[in-house]
Amino acid sequence: MSLSITSSVSSRSAVRGLLPLCAAVGAYLFYLSAGEILLRDSDTEWQIKVGQWILEHGAMPTSDLLSFTRFGEPWISSSWLSQVAYALVYGGDWAGPVILTSIAIGATVAIFLHLLSPYFDPARTILIAALAMLLSTIHFLARPHVLALPVLLAFIGGLMAAANRRASPSWWLLPLMVLWANLHGGFVLGLALIGPIGLEAVWSAEPGRRRGLIVRWGLFGVAALAASCVTPYGWNSLLGATKILSLGKLLTLIGEWLPADFSKPSFFEATLLGLIGIICYRGLTLSVPRILLLLGLIWMALSHVRNIEVFAFIAPLVLAKPIAEQWGMAGAPAARFEEGRSVPVVTTVAAIAMVIGAWVTTTTFVAQHEFKFLPAVSPVAAVDVLQQHRAQRVFSTAPFGGYMVLRDMKVFIDGRAELYGEQFVLDYYAALDARDVGQLLNLLDKYRIDATLLSSDSPAGNALDHLKGWKRLYKDDIAVIHVRSDETANAVPAAESTK
Repeated sequence: MSLSITSSVSSRSAVRGLLPLCAAVGAYLFYLSAGEILLRDSDTEWQIKVGQWILEHGAMPTSDLLSFTRFGEPWISSSWLSQVAYALVYGGDWAGPVILTSIAIGATVAIFLHLLSPYFDPARTILIAALAMLLSTIHFLARPHVLALPVLLAFIGGLMAAANRRASPSWWLLPLMVLWANLHGGFVLGLALIGPIGLEAVWSAEPGRRRGLIVRWGLFGVAALAASCVTPYGWNSLLGATKILSLGKLLTLIGEWLPADFSKPSFFEATLLGLIGIICYRGLTLSVPRILLLLGLIWMALSHVRNIEVFAFIAPLVLAKPIAEQWGMAGAPAARFEEGRSVPVVTTVAAIAMVIGAWVTTTTFVAQHEFKFLPAVSPVAAVDVLQQHRAQRVFSTAPFGGYMVLRDMKVFIDGRAELYGEQFVLDYYAALDARDVGQLLNLLDKYRIDATLLSSDSPAGNALDHLKGWKRLYKDDIAVIHVRSDETANAVPAAESTK
């Protein structure tokens, strides 16, 4: 009987020990095999260019390097470490960025399952993780925010774990804040959540311990604020990271900053309504701080679609302990802790085997598969024509900006809205719409534009076809080029311009 019990406990321990790694490897291999879905945003390309500049010059950029409209104006990179990481793995093809991004997603899954495992059985943790992944996939891109996602989860998960214990957070979380502040500007979210999560720890603690907890959480908050400034830019990293929030009306025009749209069915809508329904049906009771945290996460996700992934991964951490205690799983943590204290040798061997298998699979797959960036934001042939034409000041759409930067061209605009400012980008959108042709022409004259590179179905491109002083130079299924009519001596033949 004792041998049977020992074998059963050992088996459960092995399963729990391997579950996060198995899920992480599975997520990694999935996103590796579907790597093109990570290559949909041209911001990836200018991020790599910034990283290359940092490596080449051994310095941090303090002014704009990539545009002709803002060249030399103050600008700092709040994601410099991610940009350097992407530049290091980019070898002229996209395998490196895809692999790095897929590793970050796999690490996020592993950390998420580890944080949930004290409260739910393996089946439920996998289900919750799958839902979080489905909600977040739309924003899984080869960009700095994904490299920072596992750090975000580890930091906020550490805060929630401390609150669940009615204790102060570990000082070992501070190095995570330093890393996060150098990877991505989203570290301000971690700073903002210290107060509400600390309030939960104080709220649920015994009255005699509350004053001490307030002091310790306060000291941790000050230390985390100081840690966030341990970057090449110091205090300016914090100021730069919050600059995007001052763009006002412009945020309603940028895709990832748009509010959630419930005018048509979406998975986020179904998840949110399902969560509300389950809480009402099962009668889940939350403390006031947890209610505020949950409402805050929902508000963030409703306000900007880019925050749906934050809701997807953080909301379960807020709800895990109350659900485990009130829905009949309160005894699980202690038992699982005892079972997981010693990891069998077979678990370690299996983990090593999975890592080796993932590496072999990666090597084989990458050797046989060429990753390609989304063609819609990669106007290869059109940029070839522009470079042959020696165009210098090109009015282009922001989605083309990343590719042009990677081709060593100075751009009119790219994805750095905080650099260009609200009014500039609003003028840009107005010109693209071409509702006021005079406004379009004024902008082209103001910035001394000698060529335009627009999407093939752009209203501005259609307008330029009929405007005096401009002539179409080239068009394909992706992009159209116009030049001033007195600058068309080098135009490509008509048959070639319509291919």
